Amino acid sequence: MKTYLRMMFSTEGAKPSEVVDLLSNIGFKPTTGNYDFVYEWDNDTSVNEVVFFADKVQEVLKGMKVTFRLETELFDNGSCEPDII
Repeated sequence: MKTYLRMMFSTEGAKPSEVVDLLSNIGFKPTTGNYDFVYEWDNDTSVNEVVFFADKVQEVLKGMKVTFRLETELFDNGSCEPDII
């Protein structure tokens, strides 16, 4: 399972480099393409853990004046197609 993160920055908010540092500290890796960051989960991750992780992301970014969107996909046995939870 992977959680993808997209960011929108404000000229009145934190520097992108500061945000990258904060997100890296909680396990996100910068990436290219449709998403800005990716977080790779262990195989035994529950939906509740994903929700609590989203809470953590919100807390880390609080006051930074950024907007974010999370998208989590579950892949079955290395397939490129996401499973429906």
